[in-house]
Amino acid sequence: MQPVRFVLVGTGNIAGTYVNATAKVAGAKIVGVVSRDTGRAAAYAAEHSLGESGGSLDTIETDYDAVMLATPNGLHCRDTLAAAALGKHVLTEKPLDVTIAKMDEMIAACRKANLRLGVAFQRRMSPANIAMKKLLDNGALGKLYCADLSVKFLRGQDYYDSAPWRGTLEVDGGGPFIQQASHNVDTLTWFFGLPARVQAATGVLAHTGIEVEDHGAAILTWAGGMIGTIVASTVTAPGYPVRLEIHAERGSVLTVNDEIVAWDVEGVQRPEVESAETIHSGAGAGGVAVTDTSGHEAIIEDFCSAVREGRDPAVSGEEARRTGLLIETIYRAAKAHREVELST
Repeated sequence: MQPVRFVLVGTGNIAGTYVNATAKVAGAKIVGVVSRDTGRAAAYAAEHSLGESGGSLDTIETDYDAVMLATPNGLHCRDTLAAAALGKHVLTEKPLDVTIAKMDEMIAACRKANLRLGVAFQRRMSPANIAMKKLLDNGALGKLYCADLSVKFLRGQDYYDSAPWRGTLEVDGGGPFIQQASHNVDTLTWFFGLPARVQAATGVLAHTGIEVEDHGAAILTWAGGMIGTIVASTVTAPGYPVRLEIHAERGSVLTVNDEIVAWDVEGVQRPEVESAETIHSGAGAGGVAVTDTSGHEAIIEDFCSAVREGRDPAVSGEEARRTGLLIETIYRAAKAHREVELST
């Protein structure tokens, strides 16, 4: 089987995750690197034995099938449109982009060209999350009452000072809701769908020189009556594991870092799944380094299968757009200082 050949776009911190993950996926291979800094692209390609390098996708002469976008949030649309114009499939780091308008451009361009568009929301690959999704879809917990998500991380001032685009609305798109918590917000929308109404408050409490929040809280109300909460932060020292508490008619479930740690559901057996500590590790509570790549490996493997089979990947552009829509609505509610309705 010939591997799906990728060109990696970007040479920053997350690029290394994709390089290391792809090396462990038999059906995938990186054959080139692109960066606006051609010298950096050449050095990165040489250091990791990735073949050709260039300053843009249209300068790559090696045959390839798809691109991996390891670029900042607000550049995903630009890079996707460039790839689609060349007839290349796109796998992008989360989030899809920073505005719904840009996300829609990406989805439309790939659909028009019959190309796959996938997003690395790898927590959907957690065995515990997959088991929970099946139970929720089957109504095993009965009527859902509430879901409370806590994403309390710590990022120092040095994190925001590390690149000129960090903490900017144009490129980051926001603070912890769209950055650190977007994986977990995606899990929430995957489990429960989109809420009908959103209230939120955000603030800049501990950092300087940024345009985005470093702490915020949201209250979500679903059409069926379920109420959810999200706390997303980069000021909560020393940083804590992500917690999701689900309370329903038949009982309660607590997950920590995508693992079920408490199961009190009447008449429903606790799912027996293997530990997935590697799926959720990485840019976590106290730091930004991704030290394990299993989640990305699963995303890349699925994406390659989607390319071969002509199907949507596990996390398609449309799926990732739903998460983007909720995050955008949270920011809209915070700015309006009132409850707002979520409109698709």
